[in-house]
Amino acid sequence: MKSIYKIFLFITLLQPALLVAQPVGNIRGVVTDVASGQTLPFVSVVLLHSDPIIGTTTDSEGNFTLNNLPVGRYDIECSFIGFEPSVFREILVTSAREVFLKIAMRENIQELGEVVVRPRVNKEVPLNEMALAGARMLSVEEASRYAGGFDDPARLVTAFAGVAGGMNSNGIAIRGNSPLFLQWRIEGVEAINPTHFSDMTGVGGGILTALSAQVLGNSDFFTGAFPAQYGNALSGVFDMQLRNGNNQNYEYTAQIGTLGVEFASEGPFKKGGRASYLFNYRYSSMALMGDLLPDLVTEAAGMRYQDFTFKMNFPTQRSGTFSVWGIGIKDHYLMRNSNSTDTTKWDNIFEGEGDYRQTKAVGGVGHRIFIGENSYLRSSLSGNYNLNKIGLEHVYTDMSRFTVADMKNTNWNVAFNTYLNTKFSAAHTNRTGLNVTRLFYDLDYWMVEDFFQVPPDDMLNFAKSKGNSTALSAFSQSVFRLNSRLTTSVGLHGMYFRLNEKAVVEPRASIRWQALPRHSFGFAYGKHSRRENTDYYFVLVNDEFVNKNLDFAKAHHFVASYDWSISENLRFKVEPYFQHLYNIPVEKNSVMSIINHRDFWLMNALVNEGKGRNYGIDFTLERYLHGGYYYLFTTSLFESRYTGGDGVWRNTRLNRNFIINALGGKEWKVGRQKQNILGASIRVTLQGGERYIPIDEAASIAEQRIVYNYSHAYEPQLPTELVGHFTVSYKINRDKLTHGISLQMINVTGTKEFDGYVFNYFTNRPERQMGAVVIPNISYKIEF
Repeated sequence: MKSIYKIFLFITLLQPALLVAQPVGNIRGVVTDVASGQTLPFVSVVLLHSDPIIGTTTDSEGNFTLNNLPVGRYDIECSFIGFEPSVFREILVTSAREVFLKIAMRENIQELGEVVVRPRVNKEVPLNEMALAGARMLSVEEASRYAGGFDDPARLVTAFAGVAGGMNSNGIAIRGNSPLFLQWRIEGVEAINPTHFSDMTGVGGGILTALSAQVLGNSDFFTGAFPAQYGNALSGVFDMQLRNGNNQNYEYTAQIGTLGVEFASEGPFKKGGRASYLFNYRYSSMALMGDLLPDLVTEAAGMRYQDFTFKMNFPTQRSGTFSVWGIGIKDHYLMRNSNSTDTTKWDNIFEGEGDYRQTKAVGGVGHRIFIGENSYLRSSLSGNYNLNKIGLEHVYTDMSRFTVADMKNTNWNVAFNTYLNTKFSAAHTNRTGLNVTRLFYDLDYWMVEDFFQVPPDDMLNFAKSKGNSTALSAFSQSVFRLNSRLTTSVGLHGMYFRLNEKAVVEPRASIRWQALPRHSFGFAYGKHSRRENTDYYFVLVNDEFVNKNLDFAKAHHFVASYDWSISENLRFKVEPYFQHLYNIPVEKNSVMSIINHRDFWLMNALVNEGKGRNYGIDFTLERYLHGGYYYLFTTSLFESRYTGGDGVWRNTRLNRNFIINALGGKEWKVGRQKQNILGASIRVTLQGGERYIPIDEAASIAEQRIVYNYSHAYEPQLPTELVGHFTVSYKINRDKLTHGISLQMINVTGTKEFDGYVFNYFTNRPERQMGAVVIPNISYKIEF
């Protein structure tokens, strides 16, 4: 605590003794028609609760500017004749960075004076207007402010209803589904998992995000029955956007913390022009310290990572807007036994050592152009690259070494996607598009069949192939506003995979009824399908690719919703749901199902004979940040079941049965002119434990290895988990300069997670491996 106090004291001393002027900041933005994308001129833009009223109007191109605002939080309301009012909440204005907003308004189809319409609130509706249920917009600022968010959007959403997460991984488990079933999208294209050390601690997750808060914009998170625009996913979609750089002023950010050292810059390519750039680079702090002080950092220096993100935006007069963007990720984990020479300190007769290397990249060129007054065409050419190299050895007390894994995998693809968005009228908008992806793969997996057998058997070449294939998809979806209270959305999505010559057509439909100004009901249905990871198709058994003809895994998803805006800043939402999964890959005559699979490799021969069902109800009570405080309470009650290759219904591994989240935060304005902000947030999660396969202890001792009791697979449940997180931050605003310090803690309660069983040859008994991951991040940031 003394060191934290000294850091606060140091930053405080940066303040001048006498303040001559209150720091101010600016809000700029553009207002558009949500259906057509066209900008709206002469819209009234007003700061809510300002006295005297502060406001302006948009110019002929829909742009507005509010200059010289005292630093702090603001809500903005936009109003325009013929359109529903729109409110944008929780805008943080600082002295060092200009805020830029994209505010969408919806045309009013009612007659003037027919009914009083509540404003569209950005916190209540997703960015994608095609989604009428099962979706939420989130801001990157929430990931920094909310306890447990850890500047990571993947960890942030675990505070939302229906979403479970862990401590050692940021995998997203939606309503009992595997994190593998989620799709990541960046800038409108399907993307690799944008996390460091992805799949290392569990398939579908990673350790921390590679997407810096400096570059992310507002994004959509879908938890089921999502619109026809999205495919190749079963549980949900995370549709993330990179923001554009400031095209008027140069801005810089430098940050140093426990997790990394980073630098960001943005600004116009040319003063007075409209084109802009934005980039951020981060390097692992532990790796840097390991290079400078290897004796002090020791084992932690073995985890090295870095990432680089950029976006360039080029508006033109007549040819539309072009963008070029990319994300690069490089990870290296060197695992070494710290007691390699003193075997008396070993926990078992062997220790594992490994070398894990991962290089990933995703990027593309995007283009959007208006066609007439009510249509625009959005297209992109993108690519994904993923290289994994993994080597594992077991070192025994006699210093003998055995290689137990040697895996290399290179996957990359090139994709072209495009869609045409047309507003036929205020009552009908259609979006139709297609996607063509060319996939390339080169994999060679060698591994022993049993990691913990002593001594290990020879390694098997269980997956190997080099080649290419093609995936095609297309969709069309329309939103019909039948009247001022009733909106419906219908669509179709289709996929074809050349590798196994499988195809599927997926209908989607949803409806929302605004029964009263503050009460709405909704319902959505979607059929969803997903192809497997490429390497799963090339599992070798007796030199035969046993999984090459696997069909798509499929699901029917039904979601209902009730939304009550209790007051201007308080919202209550209920979502019951049912999901039926079928065609799920399972191992014949076994409990194994891809639903429960958690390792990044797979050695099983699979058939599409598995089923699953997830059903439950989610509750959300949320108070938006107003008057200096906010809170979010969520409760999820659910059941998650599956059948393996033996046809028996069982609990899934992630059938926790309940998840309860309580999150709250407070902000105080401090300083002589209330120009600084002290913030604190705490989150407590109470959730049921994961299910697991028990062991037969007597058989394990007799055979000197772990023997599982598959007849009781996933019946036992780990103890209920109580997990706590907190965040404390202090922001100092000066003239065009902002200092910030924060302390973020993940799992301050030290809750332990289950990591399987291992046979201890010293004690001749099987042991359950439990570990607590507590992650602190102290950081200092300067913006100028």
